Amino acid sequence: MSGIKAILLAGLALVMLALPQLVTNSFALDILIRILLFSFIGVAWNLMGGYAKQLSLGHAAYFGLGAYTSTLLQIDFDISPWIGMVAGGVVAALASLPIGWLCFRLRGPYFTIATIATAQALMLIFLKFRDFAWGAEGTTIPNLGSAPLMLQFEGKPAYYYVVLGLLALGLLVTSLIERSYLGYYLVAIGEDEDAAEAIGVNAPRIKRDIYMISAFLTALAGTFYVQYIYFIDPATAFNFNISIEAALVSIVGGIGTLWGPVIGTVLLETTSALLQSWLGSSTGGVQLTVYSLILMAVILWRPTGLIGVPGEILRRYRQRHPAKAAKVAP
Repeated sequence: MSGIKAILLAGLALVMLALPQLVTNSFALDILIRILLFSFIGVAWNLMGGYAKQLSLGHAAYFGLGAYTSTLLQIDFDISPWIGMVAGGVVAALASLPIGWLCFRLRGPYFTIATIATAQALMLIFLKFRDFAWGAEGTTIPNLGSAPLMLQFEGKPAYYYVVLGLLALGLLVTSLIERSYLGYYLVAIGEDEDAAEAIGVNAPRIKRDIYMISAFLTALAGTFYVQYIYFIDPATAFNFNISIEAALVSIVGGIGTLWGPVIGTVLLETTSALLQSWLGSSTGGVQLTVYSLILMAVILWRPTGLIGVPGEILRRYRQRHPAKAAKVAP
């Protein structure tokens, strides 16, 4: 990492750590928490859908498995959600093996449809498990007040720091994968799977491994979310919108890039929350229309994602001012 990048990253880290001390408004903190949460989900999805270009729209399955595993362990066995979070990640990673074995036999839109079907099937299964998983009614998570060991806090700043840590973990894992042989293999598979296999890449094993990592990280987000809202039911845990949102923030920000999902989430989640706050109560549906127009404009204007905008601006500057750019380059 270059010196300038290290300084920028350190500055960003300091700003993110200081934000809860500067922002005291509960609504603003809630928006920040949701931005960090969906950034983390987008980072997890991006490993599979961005680098390997396997368009999965079924990541809600792993989000829900993580949420239900930790909740069942907490309510039935009084096990801390911190432990349940890891257990949920393991359950989701193991579940990705048979799901991946079935879905990876398909490619393109057929693979996408298969992933949607698995997530919906899991939701229907949990709807039927009334005695085991509370069925369609769901259940509330016991509020213990200030109980950090049970992942419960009185104020939102603590939740902010927890999800910030999750996002940092997701970015670290992605960065390590990006720089490893696995990252190069993923890009090769995403560009042309048949050509990658022809030069010796074991595509089924690589996709299986990255799917497990992606599922594990997504399950961590599921545990955090239900602990944050103190409620769980199949419609919440296996919500199809989670899968859509994970894909959208990555596509808008820039798939197959480290910071793409974060940039996409900052734009989409902030826009959605503000439009809902300003227009939701007065003119129903207008906020969704404005949100859709913004989304379409970004995708049509920058199909490769917003992350390339600063580089393009710098490139144009260099073309128009070659003398100044030559002075800055050293």
